[in-house]
Amino acid sequence: MKGWGRFEGYGKSDLKRDLIAGCIVGIIAIPLGMAFAIASGVKPETGIYTTIIAGILISLLGGSKFQIGGPTGAFIPILLAIVLQYGYDKLLVAGFLAGIILVLMGVLRLGALIKFIPKPVTVGFTAGIAVTIFAGQIGNFLGLSGLERHESFLLNMKELAVHIGTLNPYAVLIAAVCLASLLVVPRVLPKVPPSLVGLVLSTLVAVLLLGGKAATIGSAYGDIPAALPSFRLPDLSWDNITLMIRPALIIALLGGIESLLSAVVADGMSGSKHHSNRELIGQGIANMAAPLLGGIPATGAIARTATNIKNGAASPLSGIVHGLVVLLVLVLLAPYASAIPLAAMAPILMLVAWNMSERKSFARLLKLRNSDSIVLVVTFALTVFTTLTTAVEAGLALSVLLFVKRMAGEQRLDKVLPDREARHGKVSAGSVTPDRDCPQLGIFSVHGALFFGVTNPFDTPDFLASHDPAGTLLLRMGGVPFVDASGEASLQSLVKRVRAAGGTLLISGLRPQPRRMLEKSGLLASIGEDGCFEHTGEAIDAALSRHIDASRCAGCPMAAFRECAGLCKSAGAGAENAS
Repeated sequence: MKGWGRFEGYGKSDLKRDLIAGCIVGIIAIPLGMAFAIASGVKPETGIYTTIIAGILISLLGGSKFQIGGPTGAFIPILLAIVLQYGYDKLLVAGFLAGIILVLMGVLRLGALIKFIPKPVTVGFTAGIAVTIFAGQIGNFLGLSGLERHESFLLNMKELAVHIGTLNPYAVLIAAVCLASLLVVPRVLPKVPPSLVGLVLSTLVAVLLLGGKAATIGSAYGDIPAALPSFRLPDLSWDNITLMIRPALIIALLGGIESLLSAVVADGMSGSKHHSNRELIGQGIANMAAPLLGGIPATGAIARTATNIKNGAASPLSGIVHGLVVLLVLVLLAPYASAIPLAAMAPILMLVAWNMSERKSFARLLKLRNSDSIVLVVTFALTVFTTLTTAVEAGLALSVLLFVKRMAGEQRLDKVLPDREARHGKVSAGSVTPDRDCPQLGIFSVHGALFFGVTNPFDTPDFLASHDPAGTLLLRMGGVPFVDASGEASLQSLVKRVRAAGGTLLISGLRPQPRRMLEKSGLLASIGEDGCFEHTGEAIDAALSRHIDASRCAGCPMAAFRECAGLCKSAGAGAENAS
């Protein structure tokens, strides 16, 4: 199997490195798994189950050598929305369907296409997710009670304002201890997981000094079971599939983006190279397996993957070890997790939100003040104030519309002639004047793509008035990077019009894609090889020697080409001989 090439040359020293890295990442993953699950509206143990199952399978079957998979902050808003609207059981259905979609994406080799999702869209929804996560933890940080969770950001903010009077100073103290640990530990003890230190210290403060004065995991969700749940297949009835397919598509798209971004980060840090389609298949299988044991959707976790590499991981075995460490902790220490205060979880998620906010990229795109800035703001606002599904769909649609508009704005058709002052007789639009314009040969430079988003440039009043269809028309196509079926139809219509008038159409400078398109449609064969030229100069020479009526050149004052003097002379001589 190709996948086992990732273990090529594996030795004892590599095993030691993987064991150390896996243990460290496993310890980091435990508080994050519980925190992400709670923020997603499900029980904390579901985050643990996901970390174990998806973490092991993503490392074993994925396309990245160092990828660490599990629940991530990016999924929180959409998972919470699904739980609030449809319930936990439907979330399992959506997760399973998302896994199938990811596998299909990998099998159909769509891994490379995900990279083409516009940057403003990814930055916009990532920043919006960060704001939603941060705002969602304010209540736990302040220890507010009686809060009702809503899908709407504004309603959640209203809940905070209405219940601000229930602020619990003990919860604030616990949250402050955890936050201080998160900020201080990386500077003092850079190799020690700060989230773990924060949880332990804040839990000790809560148990030893503030017993029972702040909500805990146990008081809010009950005791965490010390084992994996029994196997259970989600209800994949046709009604559930049709109901959850749209959320599943968003989960799959988001999971694909996050996993491949994480794999790219891993490549940059380690010098390795991931296989994008295999990564999608591994992610898909993991997301199909997780719901069978009560897990939520998972993807590649950038921070945990980076930690894995920094701690010396040598192979995917470190990710498998990370999952086994979490399983061991679940079996041995689950009862103690019930004492963790919810207020201690809030700063961890707030810091995750801050780190994933893409604030620098957001500010840079905003400063551009162009169409990308519009897409960024719209996607961000819709992520915060509506749903991630709406935001992604609207962001992609707006990106396409603005791109089409921008491409249409670049469409230009210039009538040109050789510049007398330029070396090698280069053509320019400025050379065409009322006193210098060949009545028999019209040369036009076409700029921009010919596609469905632009009007037919050969059907405008300016173009129709600027050339004689009964004469010879030369289209310089070197500035046309792309031609689709609509663009080909425009050219086809022009060819028919010129031929109907008895004229001739020549083309020069065709680029590879337009050439392939015209070959497939048969238009290139219709024009003929003698009508297509590599360079404009060759096309002009052919037009003047084969397609110009020399008798019309006699007495012409235009002198559009160097050859005009000779043509006028021969036309005059011919007239004299005839007389």
